[in-house]
Amino acid sequence: MEKTRDDFWFNMSDSAFVARLDQILEQVAQAANRAGRSADEITLIGVSKRKSVKDMQAAYDAGLRHFGENRAQEVRDKFPVFTPEGITRHFIGHLQSNKVKYLPGRVDIIHTIDSTRIADAVDQRFGAQDLQIPVLVEVNISGESNKEGVDPALAMELAAYCLDKSALEFQGLMTIGPLTNDRDHIRQAFREMKRLNDQVSRQLDLDHRQQLLSMGMSGDFELAIEEGATHIRVGTAIFGARQY
Repeated sequence: MEKTRDDFWFNMSDSAFVARLDQILEQVAQAANRAGRSADEITLIGVSKRKSVKDMQAAYDAGLRHFGENRAQEVRDKFPVFTPEGITRHFIGHLQSNKVKYLPGRVDIIHTIDSTRIADAVDQRFGAQDLQIPVLVEVNISGESNKEGVDPALAMELAAYCLDKSALEFQGLMTIGPLTNDRDHIRQAFREMKRLNDQVSRQLDLDHRQQLLSMGMSGDFELAIEEGATHIRVGTAIFGARQY
């Protein structure tokens, strides 16, 4: 059987995989340094979308501890099997109310609350199992029609709504950067997100030091760090290209 690109990647030596992850961590450290920040402030989430548990284990063995999934069905199928010590499981994809049932007990934080309907669904499902779940409100900072997320003007209202839900622990905001090669445009969007996150924190009287800001992916995570991201979501640069 012909090997795919993924087969080639994970048949490489362990040292080659470690070197790739180390390169990303070095980029994180350099970006943090440029912004006068510590690399310890940045959490690297490896996005394991469409990757096997074997691939996730290889990443874990190389030192990765935070894993992100975009699809609730993959959470359902992978995380009961992939249970190494010390991992944090992030749900980072668009969430449909009828798929929330797959998440309780299988994820540790949800990045993509984008409506009161989804907030209610998550609150009800986790509350029914006497669980609490940290959540971020997803914001469509660039206003692109093909993206999920609440309008920036409504972020404060949705964050306050989440704060009133007993099973939800509102912890900050999340966004996907503009889909463009214009680095200045991307930087400006991330800068606006940082301002919005700070505004939400102040107005809702939250502990600013604990406020999370999830933004930046394989192509723009250095810009995101420079503009204040606490969590970056990196898939291709860690796991290689996905097969569809």
